[in-house]
Amino acid sequence: MKVRNLVGERFKERPSDCVVDSHALMIRGGYIKPVANGIFSLYTPAKRITQKIEQIIREEMDRLDGQEVMFPVVLPGSLWEESGRFQSVDSTLVRFSDRNDTSMVLGMTHEEASVQLVREYANSYSKYPFMIYQIQTKFRDEARPRAGLIRVREFTMKDAYSFHTSQEDLEQYYARCLRAYERIYARAGVPEVIAVAADSGMMGGSVSHEFMMLTPIGEDSIVICPECGYRANMEAADSIVENENRLPVAELTKVHTPGVKTIEELTQLLQVPAVHMAKAVVYQRNRDDSFVVVFIRGDLETNDTKIKNYLGDAVHPAVIDADSPVVAGFIGPVGLSEKVTVLFDRSLEGIDYLVCGANEEDYHYTGLNLQRDVAHVEYVDVAKAVDGGICPHCGKHSLTISRGIEVGNIFQLGTKYTKAMNMTYTDQEGNSQYPIMGCYGIGVGRLAASVAEVSHDEYGPIWPISIAPWQVHICCLRADNAEVKGFADALYEELMAQGVEVLYDERDIRPGAMFSDADLLGVPVRVVVSPKNLDQQVVEITTRDKSVSLKAPKEEAAAEIQKVIAQLRAEVAAKVPQSI
Repeated sequence: MKVRNLVGERFKERPSDCVVDSHALMIRGGYIKPVANGIFSLYTPAKRITQKIEQIIREEMDRLDGQEVMFPVVLPGSLWEESGRFQSVDSTLVRFSDRNDTSMVLGMTHEEASVQLVREYANSYSKYPFMIYQIQTKFRDEARPRAGLIRVREFTMKDAYSFHTSQEDLEQYYARCLRAYERIYARAGVPEVIAVAADSGMMGGSVSHEFMMLTPIGEDSIVICPECGYRANMEAADSIVENENRLPVAELTKVHTPGVKTIEELTQLLQVPAVHMAKAVVYQRNRDDSFVVVFIRGDLETNDTKIKNYLGDAVHPAVIDADSPVVAGFIGPVGLSEKVTVLFDRSLEGIDYLVCGANEEDYHYTGLNLQRDVAHVEYVDVAKAVDGGICPHCGKHSLTISRGIEVGNIFQLGTKYTKAMNMTYTDQEGNSQYPIMGCYGIGVGRLAASVAEVSHDEYGPIWPISIAPWQVHICCLRADNAEVKGFADALYEELMAQGVEVLYDERDIRPGAMFSDADLLGVPVRVVVSPKNLDQQVVEITTRDKSVSLKAPKEEAAAEIQKVIAQLRAEVAAKVPQSI
């Protein structure tokens, strides 16, 4: 490919609407072009990168005996009604009616379609286990698309679905898939991606993992214990704290606290630390707007996902007015309306002295003792884990909080979909059983953008050799010089004949502009052919990451380039774990 023919512009200025580096570099480098909010067209460099990622994924899925299939983008709403998700999923699922007034959806995930495809075929235990997968465009009407390809509405995704006759078989296959994902990320040049325990969300199931690329721009908070290796998404991480009784048991006393509604203000007024405050956080159920009050230690934050999972209901922050059964800023467990659902976070357990609201404007209680003053207190974990918190695995005060981009996820779905959609098989005893499912997803474009996010410098992306749009970028300086142009042309043809993917720049432009474009395109191996080099009978070979810089005799240029390519490939391969 010659740069002069490459569709797409490259430019120096950072677009004002790009908040993360990968987005800016992929716009500046001529990789993507926005079409609508969260929807992009891909230019050739991005398309070549995503094709290579897809090929790595295919090879690893095929290694697991996966069978590639293709599901429709548009699905009948009746399939989603079978699973119950047509009503339960929010407006991220695009619903519409066709010309026959039939309810339809745009596929954002394909659990229903996978069951529909195989439920007649897989009617006997002898057909199991098996896994099917696809790599296909999906649409999810994200409320807040951001960061270029990292959070979009239309995206290409690999989604796989496995079917089993026992939980043990699913768990064994799940472990193999987890390792296959580790291999995929390592082969894509980002072995630092980590697997973390996760909340299953709308997918359902009891066990799930997310694969996170740690980066400050990530939207997810990851809880990590460097001592024992525990890793979990904030939504799924246990919160364990130690409660110290710094204040002695006292009588429950109502005190006047005019206008004091926040923990910070109350701490200053009463000179009581936040760890002795019972903070009230108020929600309403989405289905009926009934109130839910969560009491939690004053220095901690509630975890909305844990609350939703415990209640079995979606919730939203409460809107409190004069008709509400609570008094904003002065809510406490003593004398609280019976119309309210009450949860106590376990961070309050065992504290002898607490400050809380008195359920009366401008009044709080001091000396609250939950065991003494409140009947039927049951403690649950609905708090966010904190930096320095106690690890639920090793028990040390070692937790750290990092940010990450989710680049894949896997779930043990159980029988959630097969039971809802009446998919059965006959076991060895002639009994009818529901198959057990797993599902496994990777966003292709998001992975490409995430690689650029963690592998770049101020000049452009630094693509790993395994997914780079091209392997070699030849820069011909002074194309008006017949000797230089002739040698560069010949080297280009020789490398292509050897099967090397080459991008060739023989435009008559300044070296600085040529190198700037080369930096933005991020090709791993750069070859500079110039009058100065040819005067010395050499060509200059460097790598985009600056790890290699050498001058090779021009007669040996192609061979030396092949050696550098092989070295870069070997460095990637060395970090790929063995299959299970």
